[in-house]
Amino acid sequence: MEAKLKGVKMELDDCAFPLLHKINTTSNLSLGFKDCDAVFLVGSKPRGPGMERADLLKQNGAIFVEQGKALADSAKRSVKVLVVGNPANTNCLIAMKNAKSLDSSCFNAMTRLDHNRALSQLAEKTGSATTMIQKLAIWGNHSSSMYADLHNCTVDGKPALSLVGQEWYENTFIPTIAKRGAAIISARGASSAASAANSAIDHMRDWFLGANDWVSMSVPTDGQVYGIPKDLIYSFPCTVTNGQYKIITGLELNDFSKAKMKLTTDELVSERNDIEYLLK
Repeated sequence: MEAKLKGVKMELDDCAFPLLHKINTTSNLSLGFKDCDAVFLVGSKPRGPGMERADLLKQNGAIFVEQGKALADSAKRSVKVLVVGNPANTNCLIAMKNAKSLDSSCFNAMTRLDHNRALSQLAEKTGSATTMIQKLAIWGNHSSSMYADLHNCTVDGKPALSLVGQEWYENTFIPTIAKRGAAIISARGASSAASAANSAIDHMRDWFLGANDWVSMSVPTDGQVYGIPKDLIYSFPCTVTNGQYKIITGLELNDFSKAKMKLTTDELVSERNDIEYLLK
């Protein structure tokens, strides 16, 4: 492990990033998290061909127990922790529940990759730039059950659904986003790399600096919003100001959206039940 860390450090040095002043490498979690402002938890076994999410939960759960405890021991009380390693939402729940001295708002999981995939597909379909798209939302789990919602979305000020049609939305757009990760694994024999790293940077940048538009963030639930049960890590459309995220509330949800949201909620509840012994 130490040799691999040395190699990573060498690559970072070779990038000559203007804002990178110093790199410390360690395999000691408490030392690595000491006084951290931002933490990216990417250290999980990636999903390979034929693997199910249940396999990942069993193999990766113990990693996030230890990471949560170490964060509680040594990170800043204001730390922002983004879980990228899959299954990200439930791994985030494990880390959060084991970091007992940290506020739950310190923990997010990443659905920004789904959000960015949706932006790209919609931009291509409409012949638009991604910067022309607003109010896109990803609900639920970072998995094939996630729900990419265009009902409030606009492209250059026009309702997105009026431009793409319901048939394309339901039968092409949603399945493409839901299965994109599996398609990449099939194509390259490994999970998403550059796109996932870019999405993690997008998420953390907006969490610190704010966002002018809705962003999709998987955050802890309190049982008070859209009927989503307490104690899940669930993706909502959010705004971010002064380092604090806020869930967009009060949206009218049609029956189609409610059904999609229930599917992804049920999956998250099932995952939580499978690893409940790690939450105590």
